[in-house]
Amino acid sequence: MDVGLKRELEDKVRAGERLTREDGIALYESDDLAWLGGLAHEVRTRMNGEVVHFNVNRHLNMTNVCTASCAYCSFQRKPGEKDAYTMRIEEAVRLAKAMEGDSLTELHIVNGLHPNLPWRYYPRSLSELKKALPDVSLKAFTATEIHHFETISGLSASEILDELIDAGLESLTGGGAEIFDWEVRQHIVDHRTHWEDWSRIHRLAHEKGLKTPCTMLYGHIEEPRHRVDHVLRLRELQDETGGFQVFIPLRYQHDFVDMKDGKVRNRLQARTQMATGAEALKTFAVSRLLFDNVPHVKVFWVMHGVQTAQLALQHGADDMDGSVVEYKITHDADNYGTPNKLTREDLLDLIRDAGFRPVERNTRYEIIREYEGPATDRRDTPQAMRL
Repeated sequence: MDVGLKRELEDKVRAGERLTREDGIALYESDDLAWLGGLAHEVRTRMNGEVVHFNVNRHLNMTNVCTASCAYCSFQRKPGEKDAYTMRIEEAVRLAKAMEGDSLTELHIVNGLHPNLPWRYYPRSLSELKKALPDVSLKAFTATEIHHFETISGLSASEILDELIDAGLESLTGGGAEIFDWEVRQHIVDHRTHWEDWSRIHRLAHEKGLKTPCTMLYGHIEEPRHRVDHVLRLRELQDETGGFQVFIPLRYQHDFVDMKDGKVRNRLQARTQMATGAEALKTFAVSRLLFDNVPHVKVFWVMHGVQTAQLALQHGADDMDGSVVEYKITHDADNYGTPNKLTREDLLDLIRDAGFRPVERNTRYEIIREYEGPATDRRDTPQAMRL
């Protein structure tokens, strides 16, 4: 990058001036990751100090049966296919109840778009889960699922959200976003929920007082300009509603598990390479610099591996997600050694080892507990991990 442009971007960031589309593309074109990460870390520190947030959560996927066959997805199964499953509500409650230990604060629920389950299954499942786990926040359903519920129920998204909130919904999930630009989206998504409906549903959720995450699936067939476009659409919606709490870049995964049954459901992998660690860190850094109005950036360690996740904390991220025990959606696709589980103590150690002070939060980013930072006797002057 030209020295003059680099200085101009530094000045804009340090003055709190909003970066443009052209700025975002220029940042992606820079090969100076240390400079880029340092600039993002300045913003991250200004917004969130030297803390790293995490929560104690579990994931529950009540069905993997799905009408869609998205090109990147290894999770979905068709009715009658081997490994297809749908839980009875009582089974889902029993499984969730077994996850309750260790001061669980959040249950994260995402499903396939089941062609036959009735609409009432969904509010009833939340209601029963809330009865069983009254102190656990229910973070459930993508905008794509809400759009699907409109089809199967005949209700509007507003009516659907009202019923789900009455049943215990505290937040939508951020899924279904992938990449919004149609140039890419038409090749990766096999359902009818695109930017117009995704944004409509999150806007409604924000109007009803819900705070939601937003996501981006990166590292497949998209180009940096598509990532910039994606972030700027979300930034504009955030200007309007203020309802996004956190942005979560999600690294696209190749399919290693499903090929064992003779089927490669990920139709992109023959022509794609998964993002490298450096590309992941650049994506976190540029996202943090562009998102001047979203308070948090989360690194989902399950999709990045714990070492890259630690490094992302020096490249704009301030949240390390939770103590997931089972995450089927990407563990049906990855094969690079990411653990299924990190305990609270594991997360505390990882955050401290990266040079930060851990803070446990709930779904709404309210602080539950603050912890001591890195032990001073481990090194003369605690320093965050560097490349």
